[in-house]
Amino acid sequence: MSSDTSSTAAAEPARPRVEPPPASLPPLERLRRIVHLLRAPGGCPWDREQTHASLAPLLLEEAYETAEAIESGHVGHMCEELGDLLLHVVMHGEIGAGSGAFTLEDIAATVVEKMIRRHPHVFGTAAAGDSESVLRQWDDIKRGEKAHGADGPEAPDPGRPHLAGVSHGLPALIRAHKLQKRAAKVGFEFPSVTDALDKVREELAEVEQALADTTWQADAATGEPSPTDAADALAAELGDLLFSVVNVTRLLGHDAESLLTAANRKFERRFAAMERRLQAAGTTLAGAGLDTMEAAWQAAKGDPGEPTGGHDPA
Repeated sequence: MSSDTSSTAAAEPARPRVEPPPASLPPLERLRRIVHLLRAPGGCPWDREQTHASLAPLLLEEAYETAEAIESGHVGHMCEELGDLLLHVVMHGEIGAGSGAFTLEDIAATVVEKMIRRHPHVFGTAAAGDSESVLRQWDDIKRGEKAHGADGPEAPDPGRPHLAGVSHGLPALIRAHKLQKRAAKVGFEFPSVTDALDKVREELAEVEQALADTTWQADAATGEPSPTDAADALAAELGDLLFSVVNVTRLLGHDAESLLTAANRKFERRFAAMERRLQAAGTTLAGAGLDTMEAAWQAAKGDPGEPTGGHDPA
């Protein structure tokens, strides 16, 4: 740190210390008061600047980190990440209260009423003897809420599309799964996984045709080949191929997002193992040719902890 910076920092007046809420409070109430103090005058400049919109991407990041902690099975990590998610809910409640839009109590009250409405087999007289019945009932109630308005009666909209309501904010693989699942509820579904696989083959053939119809030339800046025509058609066919693969994973009882996450993790793990083998042999990624890297990659497949059964295309 330079002397000028040190002088500037030393010249800044010291902020008065804010006393944290007493530890005798219930943890949730203590968290709420901490967030209030952080956003109050004299609190944290960063926290005071936050809005619902500025926190949205951070909320998504925390949700993914929570999912990763759950997959890891590490209880301490899971508790920490769930706490970070809870902090976001409390922050949004505090921001809403500051603008007069809603409070943390409103958030809680809304979800409480929703849970009661959507569990009539528990809090009412409806019957739902298994999970499938519960989910079907949940979707029916949810559609009714969307059509009439959960906050009061509205005229139903007979023109509302069946697929409306699947959030556009979802990751693409998850949204594709949900769109397909909702379409299947009205019978728009492949009869079998075999038929869905046939569709994948059809889409792959269309990708190959679109690729054959595309001409390429070297990019002036990078020298890399780039498409000169039919690129939009090729991109569309690649999207259709991805969508059809999601359908296969769904019909087999998986979700594509989780499968791709696992594949990413496996690739990352094996790439690191390959890199270690190259370093042990006295070479680097930059210095190794493709054949050398491929040999190290194949050797990494036999490392402890790697699956030994089944076909592994990687």
